[in-house]
Amino acid sequence: MVGGGAASRGPSRRRFLTAAGAMLAASSAWGASAASGAAAPRLAAIDWAMLETAVALGHMPVAAAELIRFRADAVTPEIPPEVTDLGLRGAPNFELLQLVRPMLILSSPYYTRYEARLAQIAPVLSLPFYLPGEPPLPKAMSALTVLADRIGDPRAGAGAQRRAEADLDRWAVRLAPHADRPLALIDIGDARHLRAFGPDSLFGSTLDRLGLANAWTGRTAFSFMAPVPLERLAEMPEARLIIIGPVPPEARRGLARSVLWQALPQVAAGRVHHLPRVNAFGAVPSARRFAGLLAEALDGRGAQG
Repeated sequence: MVGGGAASRGPSRRRFLTAAGAMLAASSAWGASAASGAAAPRLAAIDWAMLETAVALGHMPVAAAELIRFRADAVTPEIPPEVTDLGLRGAPNFELLQLVRPMLILSSPYYTRYEARLAQIAPVLSLPFYLPGEPPLPKAMSALTVLADRIGDPRAGAGAQRRAEADLDRWAVRLAPHADRPLALIDIGDARHLRAFGPDSLFGSTLDRLGLANAWTGRTAFSFMAPVPLERLAEMPEARLIIIGPVPPEARRGLARSVLWQALPQVAAGRVHHLPRVNAFGAVPSARRFAGLLAEALDGRGAQG
């Protein structure tokens, strides 16, 4: 039994090292091609907002955490398959992280418990985006400058900020006709409860930047209030209802049968709009995606509910 186990571990170990070597080679090739005329900074992102910030600067990390879920939840920005997936954000693969040889690890205060261990592999840049009671969009804008300066490419930070501000200005003008009513930003988990995104959420903060009012004025914790009963929407009868992300099929069926849902002023008046999935804990790219999708929905080009 012992001899057989040792023999079986040999090929497994060789397969692991071969796979790790292939991933490292792919990461090296990606990093070398990312910059024009100079060695690209080898970045590894544990935090998704930091990942989005790096991408907005035009510096794709060689590795990032939980990419399968990121691609599903964030949709954009697109992360190429060459980027190494480090596993869960809450439990990254430190051995694989060491293999990709980052020059800088991008983190946030969410992962403070790992910072000492991360720092043994490479320097760590940890920036706060989401703090209770504080709007995250200005922090996301500032992060562009901080990261760009840290990697020695300040022009990338200035350019990314300029493009983001121009897009938000353009969408603010387009959305101005809809400033007559506040917007209730929610996602729905079941037929009786919702999450409401407050001013300290990325969506609420972006709403403010666009010159629109958030119908949810109560306190939130870590960017949203969850869960709250569906009937709370009756307290904001003049609002337009913005549902962010898909409604689960079971909840959709329940809402179709719900007398309470049908009686809500927003639903009865047809003031319900659906947006596709957007990363609620993203950075500037997610803010731009949210603003663009909101403009399409309120102009009647997006999905209606």
